[in-house]
Parts: sequence; structure tokens; C-alpha cells
Amino acid sequence: MPALQALTPALHYPPELLLQAQGIRVAFFDIDGVLTDGGLYFSESGETLKRFNTLDGQGLKLLQKAGITPVVITGRDSAPLRLRLKALGIIHARFGTEDKRPAAEAFLSELQLSWAQAAAMGDDWPDLPVMQRAAFACAPANAHAQAKALAHHTTAERGGEGAARAFCDLLLVAGGHYAALLAQVGVNDHRGASA
Repeated sequence: MPALQALTPALHYPPELLLQAQGIRVAFFDIDGVLTDGGLYFSESGETLKRFNTLDGQGLKLLQKAGITPVVITGRDSAPLRLRLKALGIIHARFGTEDKRPAAEAFLSELQLSWAQAAAMGDDWPDLPVMQRAAFACAPANAHAQAKALAHHTTAERGGEGAARAFCDLLLVAGGHYAALLAQVGVNDHRGASA
């Protein structure tokens, strides 16, 4: 059997960006335009359908493994959305609220954390109060100009197309978790498959 190539981190960020994103214990996410492409699809019966990206889902799972709590605060609510979040193991979510700051503060209190330990990803005006207070704010490439102006970082990826995963990866690298999680994926010691 040929020797396996070692898995080494392929992501690199400017040191000043990593410093800004250190110490994060909770990450707030919007849904429409962040975890989806922002489009609303309607079935014949009027049900709203959304398209989620599996890269983003994996990123959210990795945050949880690293001890960073993902929290969803969204202005909409639907059975498919709740099903998707349940499948990802996300238990902290607030649905149907446009006033996101009080919801975020309630979660911070529940988790016994502060804004200094919070990151947020949003794409439009309802997300600005949370992004404004978070220690680290991020926006997807297709976010509204006001969200991009407030963000510490704008991803190259668009919402629903891996932007949330890029945000998760950045938080994992900044927190020193990325390499350890990657090492669990495959074989880095050439002794056999990992569990």
C-alpha cells in the first residue's frame, strides 16, 4: 500500500485577522443570505423552501466539536428550517424575530458568556445590532454594503455557497482547533484508518 499523504492545514489567514477572531465561544448566524442563498422558493401549496449547503453544515458541526456554540437567530420560521438545524445538532435558535439583539443577549446570558466572546455572521440590516456588538463580525460576499462595512471580515464565498463554512474555518484556526480536528479525519501517523 502506498504511503498516505499527511493531512496538513491548507488554510492561512493574516495574523491580525486571527488575533481579532481569538477567544470566541459563541457564534451567531442569520439564516437567509448566510446559511442559504437568500432566495425564497415557494411550492404550489405556498410552503417556503430553502437550499442549504453541506459545507456550511459541516462547519457548524466542527464548531460544536471545538466547544464553540453555534446560535441561529432568524426572522423566519419553517418546518424544513427546524429540521435542518435539528439534524446539525443546533439547539440554540430563535425563530421569527427581526429584533435580534435581545435574542442574542438572552442566549449570552443563558450560556454565561459576554459579547467579548461572541462572533456573528449576518448579511443585512436586521443583523447589524448583533454584528455591531460582537467581538468579531463577518459577512458573506453577497451581503448588503452596510453589513460588509461593519464586518471585520468578508468571505470570498456567497451566502448559501460556503460562506458560513469559511467563517467557521476562520474561527477554528483562530481558536487553535483546526489542526486537531483535521488530524481526527484521516491518517496522519500512517498506522491505519482512524475511527
